[in-house]
Amino acid sequence: MVRNAAMLSALLCLMPPLAWSAEQRPEVAAAAQRLNPKVVQWRRDFHQHPELSNREQRTAARVAEHLRSLGLKPRTGLAHHGVVAVIKGGKPGPKIALRADMDALPVTEQTGLPFASKATAEYRGETVRVMHACGHDAHTATLMGVAEALVGMREDLPGEVMLVFQPAEEGAPPPEEGGAPLMLKEGLFADFKPDAMFGLHVFSSVQAGQIAVRGGPLMAASDRFGITVTGRQTHGSAPWNGVDPIVAAADLIGSAQTIVSRRANLSKQPAVVTFGAIKGGIRYNIIPDSVEMVGTIRTFDPAMRTQIFADLRNVADHVAAAHGARATTEIDEADGNPATVNDPALTERMLPSLQAVVGADNVYEPPLQMGAEDFSLYAQQVPSMFFFVGATAEGIDPATAPSNHSPKFLLDESALDVGLRALLQVSLDYLHGGAD
Repeated sequence: MVRNAAMLSALLCLMPPLAWSAEQRPEVAAAAQRLNPKVVQWRRDFHQHPELSNREQRTAARVAEHLRSLGLKPRTGLAHHGVVAVIKGGKPGPKIALRADMDALPVTEQTGLPFASKATAEYRGETVRVMHACGHDAHTATLMGVAEALVGMREDLPGEVMLVFQPAEEGAPPPEEGGAPLMLKEGLFADFKPDAMFGLHVFSSVQAGQIAVRGGPLMAASDRFGITVTGRQTHGSAPWNGVDPIVAAADLIGSAQTIVSRRANLSKQPAVVTFGAIKGGIRYNIIPDSVEMVGTIRTFDPAMRTQIFADLRNVADHVAAAHGARATTEIDEADGNPATVNDPALTERMLPSLQAVVGADNVYEPPLQMGAEDFSLYAQQVPSMFFFVGATAEGIDPATAPSNHSPKFLLDESALDVGLRALLQVSLDYLHGGAD
């Protein structure tokens, strides 16, 4: 018995220090109860006034104003409209960073909410409606609440917390730069290198009251492509006098589906090639000179990514040539987002923090997600954990609920409370536990 006790003691000494509490911290519950009405109000305001990527002037101003009201000195204008501030605790300890994204999408809202967006903006040369169809309004409001809670605990807080309010997560409109790449390029971590970084995303495929997280790969790499098919314009009544780029483009799109279904080894990792927009011609009886297409490639494996790039160029060139047309394919390999990979050790360490908030039965490991996140670039710099907060109300099947980016994407506002408590619990547990 004594020998076994000694062995157990020795094993415990070799284990890393616990960086979490087994139960939800009372200060987290108290802060959430006090701040939730504010967070809801902020989120509804942002939802009613969405702004596209690299155009988040109003949102950034509201965030900076709030941080200044807390006594912080935010840095503004990073990556155009990014806002960054550091909370310095009253005790020594580790450094962490918390990130929220602020931009919206060119989507016409169809939720029927009393605070639904009626905003419009210019996108790719067209006037479009704008909507927070991905939940970034919730992320921004949540981090504003976490900031206020942490400032209130500052005297007893060990370490430092960097608040990162990031623009253009959805991608800067070409040829502009933006998002996480530009944040890092302009020195986000130049004077403050966190020991760990955390972020969350409200997700329609997760039930409200639940949290989904997994160590290792979580979300796919994302690359944008553009293909221009050039033919020869002619009258629609005499197609033989020209080269029809519309027919060539249609054939190209159909043939490109075989890149994933017949050429990619899907037993290794999933992959997706999607055409998101096609534009050619202006009049019913004129065959145009050219057709432009844009789309996205999603992968997890770097070798598959490279092969799909080559296959897409090959299909575009040869299918266009078969029609007597010419294809120009542009893939900016340096502009895409890598796969979002959670640090396995950090994720395992912080899992009890998430369980403390919603209960162990309500935290689960999701399958690989083909959506992408430029949070992945931060995760390449420092150990990071990114997790999903359920956004679909009870009684609605998450499998059939309108997805993120849908005009009917509908956030159950209980996600704001869960997100606030989860991000605050993770932060406090890490800071009080120290870095391994």
